[in-house]
Amino acid sequence: MDKIVTLSEIPELARECWKTVNDSKVIAFHGEMGAGKTTLIHALCDEKGVKDTVGSPTFSLVNEYKYDCNGTSRPLFHLDLYRLKDEEEAIRAGMEELLFSGEICLVEWPEKAPGIFPENTVHVYITLAEGGARRIKITDY
Repeated sequence: MDKIVTLSEIPELARECWKTVNDSKVIAFHGEMGAGKTTLIHALCDEKGVKDTVGSPTFSLVNEYKYDCNGTSRPLFHLDLYRLKDEEEAIRAGMEELLFSGEICLVEWPEKAPGIFPENTVHVYITLAEGGARRIKITDY
């Protein structure tokens, strides 16, 4: 998928995104500061029915949200690797454990520790486009 969307179109994009990523459990979000990674993650969480407050876990590194999956409450992890130095620090912080947990993980700043991601990670690239729109490119693993 490769689209240019306005901020008002992000909720519709989130619906499409869940269809595009199929059964992938780990989605890595690439983009500069202010590109809209957290905004898209918020819309993805809304689409899953997350009732928790969704925000960037920049200082805590991980936020855990709950969503309903066929009558069962499931965790959804939102990771932010921005403050980590490298893969070793990410592993010590338990990030790799979460990425291989089998639960949905939405990860900001994956380039901080690229070697810890599962093979089937879906990558989402967000860049600023003309007029405040965003270009969203989703690539398969």
